[in-house]
Amino acid sequence: MTETTIRTVITGRVQGVGYRAFVEAEASRRGLAGWVRNRRDGSVEAVFSGPQHVVDGMLAACNEGPGSSRVDDVEIEPAEEDVDGFKVLPTM
Repeated sequence: MTETTIRTVITGRVQGVGYRAFVEAEASRRGLAGWVRNRRDGSVEAVFSGPQHVVDGMLAACNEGPGSSRVDDVEIEPAEEDVDGFKVLPTM
């Protein structure tokens, strides 16, 4: 099983609509490590670490988001972060 860690920035209507809580719940349910936070520019940033196929499924969920959100783009790049568990970080 291939492990991967990625950083993603999600843009669209993703703040004030429960997007962070959605990401936290989905990532925890999938057993991923990492974090999620709002950014001052209105986007949401997240790091996901786990088996490649599970991270891929999480990215698909991020593209959908909760019903009240609108996802315009999900940028993805490799990350080299040591993460343990999944948490919500303060806005950056």
